[in-house]
Amino acid sequence: MASPSTFPVRIGVALAAAAWTLLLSAPPADAHSILVSSSPSRDAALAQAPAEAALVFNEPVENQFTELAVIGPDGTSHWESGPASVVDARVSAPLRALGPAGTYTIRYRVTSADGHPVSGAIPFRLTVAGPATAPPTAALAAAAPAPDDMPLWPWITGGAVLLGTGFAVARRLARANA
Repeated sequence: MASPSTFPVRIGVALAAAAWTLLLSAPPADAHSILVSSSPSRDAALAQAPAEAALVFNEPVENQFTELAVIGPDGTSHWESGPASVVDARVSAPLRALGPAGTYTIRYRVTSADGHPVSGAIPFRLTVAGPATAPPTAALAAAAPAPDDMPLWPWITGGAVLLGTGFAVARRLARANA
């Protein structure tokens, strides 16, 4: 029978072994969606306003929480005429007739298939003023995409699994010593 002083050492070794096994058996991290192309393309100079803003990603994106806005040269006016539409890996929104010449920005925020938010901005330039002379009233609230933060739940889940495994191993060792 083992002495009582070796019991904490055995628990420590069991926890370390469980942690090592968990780390070695972890699947590779899922890659987040990557923007493949946009229409209009980044830094494009257009003489005529596009009818829609469209983004294509390398994998299908979730339909929930998708945001797509086209911001005018003044930095506040919205030029999209409807909500964003998601079809597999393509996100698009219809546009109003654009107004003043200048730099417009497509701001987007989508959710990858792995649940991670992906956001960005694509500037393009309208070289010839469109028929709209005044910016339209903002139909949608100006929403700047939030930074990509790693969610907390994987850390909590991993800690709970590790702790549960440690308790199970310690209990089994205690029964074997009894």
